[in-house]
Amino acid sequence: MDIEQILTSFIGQNLVLILLALFLVICVLVGVRIVPQSEKFVVERFGRLHSVLGPGINFIVPFLDRVAHKISILERQLPTMTQDAITSDNVLVQVDTSVFYRIIEPEKTVYRIRDVDAAIQTTVAGIVRSEIGRMELDQVQSNRAQLIDAVKSQLGAQVDDWGIEVTRAEILDVNLDQATRDAMLQQLNAERARRAAVTEAEGQKRAVELQADADLYAAEQDAKARRILADAEAYATQVVAKAIADNGLEAAQYQVALKQVESLNKLGAGDGRSTIVVPANAIEAFGDAFKMLRGRS
Repeated sequence: MDIEQILTSFIGQNLVLILLALFLVICVLVGVRIVPQSEKFVVERFGRLHSVLGPGINFIVPFLDRVAHKISILERQLPTMTQDAITSDNVLVQVDTSVFYRIIEPEKTVYRIRDVDAAIQTTVAGIVRSEIGRMELDQVQSNRAQLIDAVKSQLGAQVDDWGIEVTRAEILDVNLDQATRDAMLQQLNAERARRAAVTEAEGQKRAVELQADADLYAAEQDAKARRILADAEAYATQVVAKAIADNGLEAAQYQVALKQVESLNKLGAGDGRSTIVVPANAIEAFGDAFKMLRGRS
């Protein structure tokens, strides 16, 4: 008996076992599902939702259950959306927005909405138009964070039934038409000119105030100096008067003689070679003055 006959006889006797083994292998291959960390599998049984498989090894009933949808649970970013909106002061603006989201309940996303991205874009456009319609142009530019929060909170509430979580919303840019830009530029230039004029006027006013303060200070100092000089002269007069009262006519003559000598010294100390002619009686007076001074010393 050759080898071929032996194999035919073995297969004929164990055909059922072989078929059973193949069936078991197929069942294992079909019933075991390994789900990646970044995905979830939606399982249907007879066309109806049966379960959702999470990451790792999962088992399903072969030939009864099937993986109908493989859904990525990674965060997604929608393409940048541009929509027109009109502010409360009737200015047309173009707003560029971007939304980030992720699917947390795939069974809702699969069976409740057909095109998730398009639905989110439409919802965001409506929210942005509604919010900007309540604001003036200056508020749109300055309250961008408030607008972003409004878009995120309202969008999150509306897409909750779709099993979606909105992770972030961004207002990328707010653009104006050319006519509005030109008008704003003229207004900005006018405001700059006004501020420059106000600053110059304030500077001139301050300069006048400082000059007035300086003139007042100079006048006060001059008056103070005159007052001090007058007080000094009054004091000198009082001293002379007291000396005359105490010493009589001799003290007055001494003061006169002292002044005469001082005058003569000033004449002698002058520059040049001028000749000074003094009357004879003046010379006698100077002589008497010198005698009196010597007598005092």
